[in-house]
Amino acid sequence: MKESNNNCKPAVKTISVEKVAAANLPTKRGSFKIAGYRSLNSDEEFVVLYKGEMRKEIPTLVRIHSQCLTGDVFGSIKCDCGPQLHKAMELIEAEGLGAIVYQQQEGRGIGIINKIRAYALQDEGADTVEANEKLGFAADARSYQQCAEILFDLGLCKVRVMSNNPDKLKALEDAGLQIVERVPIEVKAEEPAAQYMKTKKEKMGHLLDKVV
Repeated sequence: MKESNNNCKPAVKTISVEKVAAANLPTKRGSFKIAGYRSLNSDEEFVVLYKGEMRKEIPTLVRIHSQCLTGDVFGSIKCDCGPQLHKAMELIEAEGLGAIVYQQQEGRGIGIINKIRAYALQDEGADTVEANEKLGFAADARSYQQCAEILFDLGLCKVRVMSNNPDKLKALEDAGLQIVERVPIEVKAEEPAAQYMKTKKEKMGHLLDKVV
């Protein structure tokens, strides 16, 4: 992690996202602000949940959460995505300060239809990495540059990242943010998710201390 100071700035010269709407959002896990961003160079849209006053000198809880329709909305227990999202909301509510950038990169970047195809391959015995690769995709095709730009636009600089993914941490740091702490976000997963999490640890290097 880079040495902390108050002068961090985006690695890119021109910010490629813009905020287009914002409102209040009361939820079962607390009251938040919600903002909508859109990319200026693609059709991707982003949602940000945030709470408190964003200041660049204050190390702030953040999470980059990739859309998981099956886990976040339908409550799938094949993964730990939904519980991770809810835990991040609870941590921010408890602290009174933080932000979650919700990006539309379903299935680690392959989209919901291909994700369902990948699920079918998993039903036949493939793990989550093998399924993506059998469909002709990278194990993880996500990009986090614009997510970092959104955090900068909110006014952040020093961040405490709620993540188990070292690639995500590196991407945010490379984008110019100062990561002052990694906050583990391991959650209790039901049995169908056990193999999924083991694969993430063994094949993708995720930092999962509770997975054996």
